[in-house]
Amino acid sequence: MDKQHPPTSFGVFKPVGHVLIQFANVRDVEGAADALQRIGVPVEDMALFTPRQMMAQIDKEMAAASGLAAIGQEMNLSKAHRVAAELGHHFLTVRADNLEQAQRVAETVKPWHAERAQHYGRFIIEELIQHPDDLPQVGESPDRGLDSQTPSGTEEERSVRHAAPTHELRR
Repeated sequence: MDKQHPPTSFGVFKPVGHVLIQFANVRDVEGAADALQRIGVPVEDMALFTPRQMMAQIDKEMAAASGLAAIGQEMNLSKAHRVAAELGHHFLTVRADNLEQAQRVAETVKPWHAERAQHYGRFIIEELIQHPDDLPQVGESPDRGLDSQTPSGTEEERSVRHAAPTHELRR
């Protein structure tokens, strides 16, 4: 994916045929990228977004987004990603042409404390990682926003609840 010209729908980030994965720290995203390479994902099929890069991209998109962007969940996802980026989360996009590949990507990165992994299809964006403490999902809308599946209903709580301890080492 070309980070300088990311794929959009109605002006909002929509990387169809990719999984967008969120991590609380750079160590985990780098470990996940290494793990993906070990299962055969080429480096050129991945793109890393630092928190600052993600915030800048979202701010640019929100300023230019069409009113039609609010029809689907792309706008809500962008807002949730902006909150996570503000909290220091990193993002990795990985090409996955179908759901089977996307699920393999999600399973590979899950041990690296992936917070979210969303497979962007043409019409559906599917959440691939469920956490044991996630609440049942309720309706989402442009007015209500993305369901964070937390008691407070905020992305901030979700990010804090699932963040890996910074001192934990894994191999």
